[in-house]
Amino acid sequence: MSIVGADKIGWVHIEDRRLLVGRNAGARRFYLPGGSREEGETDVEVLVREAAEELGVTLDPSTARHVGSYVARRDNSADDLIFIVYSAAHTGAPRPSMEVVELRWVTSADGDVVTDAERQLMGTLIGRDLID
Repeated sequence: MSIVGADKIGWVHIEDRRLLVGRNAGARRFYLPGGSREEGETDVEVLVREAAEELGVTLDPSTARHVGSYVARRDNSADDLIFIVYSAAHTGAPRPSMEVVELRWVTSADGDVVTDAERQLMGTLIGRDLID
């Protein structure tokens, strides 16, 4: 097992005590909207770009707040990644775009449909009484 050099940045969006996750074509599991850093990008720049690309929403960078950082198993791999997640206010209604084919709202009862990284995050959100 090794830690992969690239971080993954994710957007935490909660409504009605449920967490928004998406699924790519051909993937079994759901994950937070987000992605990998392009050269020279800050975490918030990644967050804003990926939310626009994957969900068609505009995030307000001034409202970005760090929720947590996790070392998690990369889905379908023996490697780990560093998963850094933020919340941020947005405009627009999230909808599947680009490689994302399905959105889903999850609670703690849905740990089997998300990746290891999202399960760790969900533990944090449950501990903060933000999701059911």
